[in-house]
Amino acid sequence: MIKLVIFDCDGVLVDSEGPVSEVLARNLTRHGYPVTAQDCETLFVGGTMAGVGDQVRAQGVPLAADWIDEVYGEIYARLEQGVALIPGIDSVLDQLDQAGLPYCVGSNGSEHKMQITLGQTGLWDRLKDRLFSAHTLGVAKPDPELFLTAARSFGIQPQECLVVEDSKTGVTAALRAGMRCVAYVAQGDGAGMRSMGAEVIHDMAHLPACIGLEPVG
Repeated sequence: MIKLVIFDCDGVLVDSEGPVSEVLARNLTRHGYPVTAQDCETLFVGGTMAGVGDQVRAQGVPLAADWIDEVYGEIYARLEQGVALIPGIDSVLDQLDQAGLPYCVGSNGSEHKMQITLGQTGLWDRLKDRLFSAHTLGVAKPDPELFLTAARSFGIQPQECLVVEDSKTGVTAALRAGMRCVAYVAQGDGAGMRSMGAEVIHDMAHLPACIGLEPVG
């Protein structure tokens, strides 16, 4: 029986992966690492910006020591221009509230980034007291500790948790934590994450049924 739902943020609650990848592609190309937004989504989604920097430097690109601050500044400026909610997510959260089923957010992103994206979509006040950020905790996916910390804070066992993710990195963290994982895939068939052991949905309206609740809509 599921007693806690843990949502990733980018790509699960808010449609921010595309804008972030566009900014990252422009930044890296400017620094001598030509890459497209699609390449960034393939290579980097679900990871950390520190990990991106390490990968790019390993290819011989001399990113400055303060590169992370630089790229985050550009990303935050773009996100402040506006992002949309993932279609149907607000209805899903309403249904979880009605069922009395607790939920939280476990993200590799910073709390500041989440405040920007969730704040403009109306979700910040709803979620601000139940955010688990890799930047704050000092541990990032695919390490399972981010999700395990969230479960412990609610006094719930890992096997009683369901994680909603959109990246292989997040799926890996959930499965390493011993948690059931649903992968939200807006485009494509999700075969890669399904082969890892995640259940795949293409519409957030189908998530309640995965938890044993009536479908939304």
